[in-house]
Amino acid sequence: MQVLLKSTDTGVETRCSVCGQGFVMFWERQTKMERHEALREIESTLRHHHHVGAGRDVHPSKGFLVPAWDGPIAFSGAAILGNAPVWAL
Repeated sequence: MQVLLKSTDTGVETRCSVCGQGFVMFWERQTKMERHEALREIESTLRHHHHVGAGRDVHPSKGFLVPAWDGPIAFSGAAILGNAPVWAL
């Protein structure tokens, strides 16, 4: 299960609890329980970005996957099954 996140100032679906940066999310299909666990992992990942610095610029400027994946984002389940637009990749 993957979630593709892209920073945004409009259409915000979740925010970093440290800096308040907003993100839009593209999901693979999943159960309610899987979605709840994914949200916890997203929160942890966003907080972890701040281990290298402060401010909104610590988050990737392009779309990124949670959990991380070494392959091309465009071929991720979250991008394909979540119908992610090109601007999010």
